[in-house]
Amino acid sequence: MKSIEIFISGRVQRVGYRACIRRIATDLHVTGTVINLPDGRVKIYATAEPMILEKFVSMIYGCPRAVIRDVKTFEIPRMVFNDFSIIKGEGRLSTEL
Repeated sequence: MKSIEIFISGRVQRVGYRACIRRIATDLHVTGTVINLPDGRVKIYATAEPMILEKFVSMIYGCPRAVIRDVKTFEIPRMVFNDFSIIKGEGRLSTEL
């Protein structure tokens, strides 16, 4: 098992992106969290087998209505989660996209 931290930028807030990420994670048995960041990005913590995490990262581009501009992935010390959950974040403060 390994854990990664993912930062996604683009049009990823107010388009159902966190719910889509949770569905993908649940289908792949990935545990972790997803949260909107105040700067308009989304941050994901994910834990699973390395091959599953590779598949997870490749699938995050397929969420409808989201437009992915950049994905940055970092390996981090292993984190343990019971499931995959959406954390309610502040989100973007302005309505500019």
